[in-house]
This record gives sequence, structure tokens and C-alpha cells, in this order.
Amino acid sequence: MVALPVLPEDLSVAPLTPADAADAAALLAEAEKVDDTGEHWSAEDLTEWWVNDLVDLGRDGVAVRDPAGALVAWATVLALPTFRDAFRIDLEARVHPAWRGRGIGRALLAWQVARGGEIHADRHPASPAVLGVSVPAAMTSLGGVVRRAGFRPERWYRTMARPLSGVPAVPGVDGMELVPFSWNRDEEVRQAHNASFTEHHGSAERDAATWRTLFTGQRAFRPDLSVLALADGAVVGYALAYVYEADSRARGHDEVHLGQIGVLPAARGRGVASALITAVLRAAAAAGCRTAGLDVDSGNVTGAPGVYERLGFRTTRTQVSWSTSLPAVAGG
Repeated sequence: MVALPVLPEDLSVAPLTPADAADAAALLAEAEKVDDTGEHWSAEDLTEWWVNDLVDLGRDGVAVRDPAGALVAWATVLALPTFRDAFRIDLEARVHPAWRGRGIGRALLAWQVARGGEIHADRHPASPAVLGVSVPAAMTSLGGVVRRAGFRPERWYRTMARPLSGVPAVPGVDGMELVPFSWNRDEEVRQAHNASFTEHHGSAERDAATWRTLFTGQRAFRPDLSVLALADGAVVGYALAYVYEADSRARGHDEVHLGQIGVLPAARGRGVASALITAVLRAAAAAGCRTAGLDVDSGNVTGAPGVYERLGFRTTRTQVSWSTSLPAVAGG
């Protein structure tokens, strides 16, 4: 087991626990004032993200506190069980703005890289692995830290948004029926998602447990705003919607987030995605949401950014995924 990082200034380091979620959410709220990620997390959100069957928080997270016991930083190393080409391990951390520039971020990243290598060797040594760090555009200092650690920019992502005024009518698509999400189709939607994302960078087959933990089992998931496209009674497309309470409190209004949007390859090129998204926008507007948002890979192979722009979405923020590769372990 990788040793806990050694930090200066009489700071203490301990494994991250569910009891740290409230302090971590407060730290993120302070950091958001300068980091401008556009994301807002409550203690309940972090608990949902960290405390589940996919995360071993005691081994894969650390909390850093000052001599008075205040949380000044935290870091996690999170790896989902499924992957296609390379085993992806995501490194997440935040240092309180008042404690930046003292080497804490560098020490935490070094620990994350070491722990990521250990997870790779333990779980999937015969496959290559990728360690990834997401860096929002405003967090230039974090970009410098990961660059000096040997990471390289891998992908560019956009956060896009639009107001929910003036949403057009839902266009018709021959041979397609749009229906609200229903729980008896949850497994069918999961399978459609897996089939829709086989060519997307970094995508992976989502098993049933991961699917529910990350997507339809989330507190923020709104089945009443989510829409499915059916052809001959079978799911060929879907748009899953979320409304995050912490975001609503920070913005002063509800925003519907389109989290997963997919169309089976055989049904593409017919306007299915546009119809699905428009249906979600109209449902969300009727439910009182004032804006809509989504995130997209700028290099999306299906040309999704252009679809979203034609539907009135505009880029509000960008972020870069930095990565470093780990080769398969000899003898794995």
C-alpha cells in the first residue's frame, strides 16, 4: 500500500472518510470563487460519489487538515471496473485557495500517481492504463502542476448551455416514437448506451451496477424529464436528464443537465438526437427549469457539438483532460 503523502506546515494527512464530505463540500464552495468550474457540490453529492460499491474511499482518498483541524485539501484516485482499450484511473483533488502555492498539490499528485500505479498493478496488470486529470480553463496553476509531473493534454471538452425560452416544437422523425423514460426500460437503455458509444474516446461498457451508481441511480436523475426514442418498440436513442440541487441553490434557478445522449449507429443521420434533446428541453421548461446545460468532447466522432449549436447551445466553459500512460505490467 502506498504511504500517505508527506506535507509541510505541520499538516496532518489521513484516509478520506464519509465524515469528511461536509468539509470537502465547503472547501469546494470556497474554491469555486476563484476556480470558476461551474460545478457545485453538496455533502450529499460527494457522499453519493464517494460512498458506493465502486470506491474504496479509505484506500483511494486522503484528507489534509491544518493544526486546528480544518480541511485544507483532499484527493481521490477513482477507477471504474470496466474499460475498452486502456484501464482509466481518474485523479481528483482540490486545495483550498488560501493554502495554494505551498507544494500541497504537487505532493498529492505524486501520491495519486503512485496509488494509481498500484491500482493498475492490482486490478488489470495485463492491460495498459491511463491516469487522467481534468483541468478547467480557469485553473491554470493545476495545469502547470500536471504538466511538470509529465502529463500531456489529451482531450478538450466544452460545457455548453442555453436558456429555455423559445424552445421550438419537437420535430417528427419517421418511424420513431418519443416516450418518457420508464424504469422497466432501464436495462434496455443501458444496453443501448453501451452500443452507442463503442467508437467514443475513453468510453467503456457499463455493467448494471456501474450504470445505476453513475447514472439512473443518482439522486439528481429526473426520469420525468428524460426521453427515449423507440423504433418498432425498441430503444434506439435516449437523452437522460438531471437537476442538481446544489447547482440550483448556487444559480438561483433550476437547470436541466443532459447527462447521457445516444443514438444507435443504425438510427443516426435522421434527426433522432435533435428530437430527443428538444423533447427534454420542452419538458424541462414546463417543469420550471430556466436553463439547460451539457458537456461534450470537442472531438466527438458523431459531430455532437454541431448538433448542440444548432439547437441553441453555446460554449460557456472549457476544460482539458491531461493524461499519462502506464504500460501493461510485465507478467500481468
